[in-house]
Amino acid sequence: MKRLLDRFKGVAQAAPRDADDEGFFATQFMERPDVTPRASAWSARALGVGAQALDAATGLALLLKAWSDDTYMTLLTDAECDKLRSQLEFVTVAAGRELIVQDEKGDYALIVLEGLVAVDRVQPTGSRARLAEAREGDVLGELSLLDAGARFASCLTLSRCSLAVITREALDEFAIEEPRLGLAIMASVARRLSLRMRQLSARLGALLTAG
Repeated sequence: MKRLLDRFKGVAQAAPRDADDEGFFATQFMERPDVTPRASAWSARALGVGAQALDAATGLALLLKAWSDDTYMTLLTDAECDKLRSQLEFVTVAAGRELIVQDEKGDYALIVLEGLVAVDRVQPTGSRARLAEAREGDVLGELSLLDAGARFASCLTLSRCSLAVITREALDEFAIEEPRLGLAIMASVARRLSLRMRQLSARLGALLTAG
């Protein structure tokens, strides 16, 4: 250790360095790019809707119950459940709050654990066309979470709701650090998205037939 310290002292007291040395030291100690993750858009939305923290253990139990019919979720280990609990945010939101606003950019999705949420398409006149009502286990905003596109509809709480929040940053971490867990989440989200697309296709088909 003493020899190592002596070497560092020698460098500090050495004669002026040539150009190559200067470049080396400048490169080694130049300021690194800021790699701190940016805050999710949910941070601002949570303040706007007055979201209250829900105990993580309670939230995880509600999530596992809501998705109990998904094979991948039922096979999660205790360690994976701990990881899921630490990476997701669990909150409660009062009735009459806009969780997602149409046409905004979004980097988070919401899983409804308890309560009822209206999914509306806001018309140019300001009126709202009801597309669906989300309940326990349903996912809101997953398309924007995956493709970073604008929100297609607005989501308004019709009752007090318990929610799990998953951000793009958390999803990326699951995919890299916990691929089995990431697969479980993506499979659950994809399953619900597929069901909703089928329902929408059936409704559209009925409208076209009636017309």
